[in-house]
Amino acid sequence: MAPRITPSILNADLSNLMGEMGKIPSADGVHLDVMDNHFVPNMTFGLPVVECIRKNTDAFLDVHLMIANADRWAPAFAEAGAESVTFHVEAADAPIRLAREIRKQGARASMALKPATPIEPYADMLGELDMVLLMTVEPGFGGQKFLDLVLPKIRRTRELVARTGQEIWIQVDGGVSLETIERCAEAGADTFVAGSAVFAASDPDAMVNSLRDKAISACAH
Repeated sequence: MAPRITPSILNADLSNLMGEMGKIPSADGVHLDVMDNHFVPNMTFGLPVVECIRKNTDAFLDVHLMIANADRWAPAFAEAGAESVTFHVEAADAPIRLAREIRKQGARASMALKPATPIEPYADMLGELDMVLLMTVEPGFGGQKFLDLVLPKIRRTRELVARTGQEIWIQVDGGVSLETIERCAEAGADTFVAGSAVFAASDPDAMVNSLRDKAISACAH
């Protein structure tokens, strides 16, 4: 499976989203971090902004909901046209039902786990998902240092996914850079969210391609 790079606009110029997204034509999608200042101690944007982005781009929209009451809100983002909607299992009362509702709306269903949340309790529901997002920092802010302690969880998740026999993406988010992406890919991740590394680069699109090349190289070993 070819690695996918989905840059987060959290570290982009939020006053010029379309211009910033235009800087990364080689990306496999755009990662949109929705925060509510309840589930995480930060606030970004909500459904109206995602709806506006959808109207102005054909890019693959990968929405990451760092919000409380995910059961209530996640399906609306799928209905708004996001191709992938990620909810945090820590914020979902009925994750299986929610995943099915997201798929019913035509989007890929994804479940995110904070660094300290184990994957094993959710092994039996992996078949209900299209992607698992493993946070490699504590969610809420961009620019944090990558947590190597998540690498064993990536490996365990890859093993559990392999047992399902299904194509379930494993995404990592937090501190992904040229220095860390190889370790993530070697551990079994195939989809990578990079924010600071991409938008702080002098050539964001060249950085997207460099990150992808690093991931491909790691997988080839």
